[in-house]
Amino acid sequence: MITVTGLELRAGARILLSDTTLRVQPGDRIGLVGRNGAGKTTTLKVLAGEGNPYSGQVERTSVVGYLPQDPRTGDLEVTARDRVLSARGLDTLLSEMQVVEAKLAEDPTDALVRRYGSLEERFASLGGYAAEAEAARICANLGLPDRVLAQTIGTLSGGQRRRIELARILFRDAGEEGAGILLLDEPTNHLDADSIVWLRGYMAQHKGGLIVISHDVSLLDAVVNKVWYLDANRSVVDTYNVGWKTYLEQRETDERRRRRERANAEKKAGALKAQADKMRAKATKATAAQNMAKRAEKLLSGLEDQRVGDRVAKVRFPEPAPCGRTPLTAAGLSKSYGSLEIFTDVDVAVDKGSRVAILGLNGAGKTTLLRMLAGVLTPDTGEVVAGHGLRLGYYAQEHETLDVDRTVLEHMRSAAADQTDGDLRRILGAFLFSGDDVSKPAGVLSGGEKTRLALATLVCSGANVLLLDEPTNNLDPVSREQVLDAIARYPGAIVLVTHDPGAVLALKPDRAILLPDGDEDAWSDDLLELVELA
Repeated sequence: MITVTGLELRAGARILLSDTTLRVQPGDRIGLVGRNGAGKTTTLKVLAGEGNPYSGQVERTSVVGYLPQDPRTGDLEVTARDRVLSARGLDTLLSEMQVVEAKLAEDPTDALVRRYGSLEERFASLGGYAAEAEAARICANLGLPDRVLAQTIGTLSGGQRRRIELARILFRDAGEEGAGILLLDEPTNHLDADSIVWLRGYMAQHKGGLIVISHDVSLLDAVVNKVWYLDANRSVVDTYNVGWKTYLEQRETDERRRRRERANAEKKAGALKAQADKMRAKATKATAAQNMAKRAEKLLSGLEDQRVGDRVAKVRFPEPAPCGRTPLTAAGLSKSYGSLEIFTDVDVAVDKGSRVAILGLNGAGKTTLLRMLAGVLTPDTGEVVAGHGLRLGYYAQEHETLDVDRTVLEHMRSAAADQTDGDLRRILGAFLFSGDDVSKPAGVLSGGEKTRLALATLVCSGANVLLLDEPTNNLDPVSREQVLDAIARYPGAIVLVTHDPGAVLALKPDRAILLPDGDEDAWSDDLLELVELA
């Protein structure tokens, strides 16, 4: 299905993978894991044919369904339903049939009748109306009701657009009877709890090849039967032909064996070198001493490469600038797309140091409200008012605030024009950007790297109100804990949108805003149930 030989991947001057050989066969359900920035997303992109390797070959013998972390569709005017149906070419046929139907109603000529019959025959051969129902069922299981499918792509939130792309991939896969290759990068981002359970079941039954990047341990445990560990320190992929739990046990066993073998070899080599040093003083034993030294070097050279512990970004949000009692307010906010009303007459007041969670089902307008508060989206009615001393820090879930053409360092300069490049580089170093990394354009960064850059710009911003939209998406478990700790420690105000119950527990909200009604209530732990459903 996929055969990789001699693969080398680079990010600038840094080697991500070197001389790597991999194979994906039918029935393989592979978890591609490794720390943020190790090259997982780059690897998956190259396997999908969306990127070029530095060297080596990638051969694909099956249809590939690729879900990137930030899918972008070309035509924003097409409806969500047609986007899904386009995976099998049904959207074009339906459109042509509708045009011919309209002409038949006006002038039913023999040529039009034959044309319609030909189109209907092709439509039937591709599954026809049963395929439409199948597409709708997949969408519903991913939290996309009919009202969303009727909207154009341009009116959907980033999370909804991503779920449409996932539905499109699964719809095409179902047409191939599940025999294709699925390459999925963080597929559970933006899914509610029920949709995640359904997707786990779908992936676990997939008959073709599957590679998934995910920080959802429950998903990996339920789905994968092989693990590829991308070791950023050694530029290699370690393969384990076992399930997730066995992989974790086997990897720990391998680590203990490596440490034991290295300790024993270093002890023996040390003794040999010491003895060789003593013997060198005697000319008659110079040759023997040289042989001992060579034996010591051979002992050490035969060892497997020692794994170095992964570096972790040290996340700390800024010391908030002084501000008034209520630095941010909004009144009468509403938003509609065409005839579809998202929410109406929503009021928000963010007091100094307050902790606010925005809750609601998918599509209720949580991200839309946050974008309005951040000033990047204009409400249909109402206004957002900056209070005395307001300094906003906005973290966007789709990283749309990052300019893909600007470098990492240029983003930092924009966030803190009063700080020197040296100061900014030190902050970036804490977020694992060092050396040439700071000269990379944001467009080439992985999802985890974009997350770290966006968080780094907040650190130097001096913000006293943080608007955080899914800040733990795309993070490995250790980095996620760093972000949760930063949320818990931050003394300024935070308005949070998240599917992650751990992020809400770290926030310790004092209030919740429930969308689409805009009701505000004091926080109760009973509301935690809504977080995963949202």
